[in-house]
Amino acid sequence: MKLLHMTDIHLRAPGETVDGHDPIANFQRALDHALQQHPDAAALIITGDLSDRGSAEDYGRLRAMLAEAPIPVHYCIGNHDDRATFLAEFPECACPEGFAQSTAPLPLGHAIMLDTFGPASAAGHFCARRAAWLEQQLHSLPGPIWIFMHHNPVPIEVAPMDRIMLLDSERFAGAVVPHKDKIRHIFHGHCHLHLNGAFHGIPFSAPRSTNNAAWPDFAATSHYSGSDMTQSYSVIFATPDTTMVHMVEFGYQGEIRTFSGT
Repeated sequence: MKLLHMTDIHLRAPGETVDGHDPIANFQRALDHALQQHPDAAALIITGDLSDRGSAEDYGRLRAMLAEAPIPVHYCIGNHDDRATFLAEFPECACPEGFAQSTAPLPLGHAIMLDTFGPASAAGHFCARRAAWLEQQLHSLPGPIWIFMHHNPVPIEVAPMDRIMLLDSERFAGAVVPHKDKIRHIFHGHCHLHLNGAFHGIPFSAPRSTNNAAWPDFAATSHYSGSDMTQSYSVIFATPDTTMVHMVEFGYQGEIRTFSGT
């Protein structure tokens, strides 16, 4: 099974930029590259900050840009999004409790998309009602399961970013740890950095934004650091026993060389 993971697309009005980059053009480049290279992917999952300002126009633009996508597309929302505005355009992404949480069958197991949005907060939130919904899905869905969310559940040791990570990470752990044998991987975004590690023994990873990359300034205390590192998305290859994640730097403009032999 193959999946595509994109994050932090930050759509804005045509002609507007985010950190000097055009998010519409870059997201379109990411889509074109991914769907040309991987037309056999089972799904594309976009993990939040779909809009930079949470506007209805951006969500309508996102719907239009993906209207002809040849594969299923699933969404999470992030701190730049607005839940009510997003669900007005994408009502199929709502769970009965009113959060932007959903599940999707895959050729191998299931994907679960979580809502870590909190009003007027850049940090991630995961209340008891969201956790109860997740526990129910993990209990009832046949595995293996891949979880997708916006906020990182683990500190990345960059102080300004760690203040806006998933603040309810222990509640999240309480929901997932009892089912860790069923969960193959957690995918997130938010940090605009290529990250990987483990959360209570469950592997996790994140690609950079499709638009603008951060920089891991470990000495920072109050400000985020940006960079012009190449934009990326992830390609996930999964079998019943393994999960392999590639970061594809579609923004790379240099030479691709070929070699014969080793």
